[in-house]
Amino acid sequence: MKASTTSAPDVRPAAKESWQLRLFRKSLKKQQKLAALLKLIGPLTPAQQCLLVTCGDNNGALNWHFKQHDGRWTWADAESESSGQIAELTGDEVLAVDKDNPNIPVVDDTFDLVVTIDVHEHLESTALLNRELARVVKPGGRVVVTTPGGDPRKLANRIKGWVGMDKSDYGHVVDGYDVPALQSQLRLAELTPVAKSSYSRFFTEMLELGINLAYVKVLSRRSQAKVEQGQIAPQNQDQVKSVEKTIKLYGLIYPGIWLVSQLDRLLPFTEGHAVIVTAVKERA
Repeated sequence: MKASTTSAPDVRPAAKESWQLRLFRKSLKKQQKLAALLKLIGPLTPAQQCLLVTCGDNNGALNWHFKQHDGRWTWADAESESSGQIAELTGDEVLAVDKDNPNIPVVDDTFDLVVTIDVHEHLESTALLNRELARVVKPGGRVVVTTPGGDPRKLANRIKGWVGMDKSDYGHVVDGYDVPALQSQLRLAELTPVAKSSYSRFFTEMLELGINLAYVKVLSRRSQAKVEQGQIAPQNQDQVKSVEKTIKLYGLIYPGIWLVSQLDRLLPFTEGHAVIVTAVKERA
């Protein structure tokens, strides 16, 4: 099943739009990510217990939109700065996850749905995290995993290397995992893959690369705010303020950028550069 890139998800602003939501509304890839995930997840009831696990590069905007989608959400993140931003935007507690020894501090069989967004590529070994995902999801519940595809044969990935953007610039341990690799990992944790999707085809990936390249190689070096290795876009309010003029200029040209991204519609049968796998924990 392929995620459509023909329309953006409902990214409604809060009563007073935060800097997190303002950035999100101009992020092609994050909007496609949200649309693809919501399509796979489908409707939720208010009583369903859901967990979202992230690993930095998350200022809380995705959490905010998942919260609007229904379900009773719990948040977990592996970076303290991101945890603070999620708590600030959602008003909720954020559980801490150790990247070196992933342990989600909840009891077994807690959640109907567990979503982990772009965590696996940050880990030296994914086996411990996958076992934790399997432990905390209920029998019959779903685990949804997203990662960069990391296929070195794809033209966009080769172009990244040519312009000097490698996994260290993104804060990754590996370039990513393709669908078969993720499915194999989840089976080892006794989770049964049942669906797959992808997003960010060639034109979106190239636009995002240009934006990330400009930030990493130029703007972050001029920034008056501290920028850590692996940050490919502003990730806190100080960093946003430091490049405010550039963000305003980007906002003016964003409609044109969005139109270019729609050229992905010419590639409907290609897999996107980011992949999603859904798996189920079998009932006893």
